[in-house]
Amino acid sequence: MHVVVNAAMSADGKLSTREREQVAISGPEDFDRVDELRAGSDAVVVGVGTVLADDPSLTVEDPDRRRRREERGDPPNPARVVADSRMRTPADARLLDDAARTYLLTSEAAPPDFVAEIEDTGAEVITAGENRVDLAAGFAALDDRGVERIMVEGGGELIFSLFEAGLVDELSVFVGSAVIGGRNAPTLADGDGFVADFADLRLDDVERLDDGVLLSWTVV
Repeated sequence: MHVVVNAAMSADGKLSTREREQVAISGPEDFDRVDELRAGSDAVVVGVGTVLADDPSLTVEDPDRRRRREERGDPPNPARVVADSRMRTPADARLLDDAARTYLLTSEAAPPDFVAEIEDTGAEVITAGENRVDLAAGFAALDDRGVERIMVEGGGELIFSLFEAGLVDELSVFVGSAVIGGRNAPTLADGDGFVADFADLRLDDVERLDDGVLLSWTVV
């Protein structure tokens, strides 16, 4: 399995405002790059916080890219995956539609009636972990289902947890030309944070896009 974390952040490292409202950080060139990255993935993964804040569809926008996926024997859109320890994903969330297969990674602490409600939408619920999602076990279950190329789109809590679990292979970050500020605004990697044994990265590429810069690292 190969895991790529992709994000867009402000010049001061924020993913959104302190009110967790989505902000247009990148522009058309980066949007197109992200669409290409989705098209090349088996699954797109987000945390439940991203679902609650943005209600994303996580589908491929370009019809030619969807067509090329089908020509190589893949579904038109990658699978959607939500890490949701307590099953807070609304049953009417956009990523629970029939545009692609959807998986919910949850824990044993998730209320059974909430799990049943999500399963009624046609999504597959994978239980991994006692009180919170065990990401290593959850990703192993996805691998068993043929998911080999994963793109992670946030948010910060999930990204930190993936780094903590040693599951990230690449990190791509678009840095936009804006300062959002706010001590409570989400950053690229939230969670508890490292105090030692930091995740080490090797910078592979720097590319100017839109009115910002794309930084690409390999995790070493």
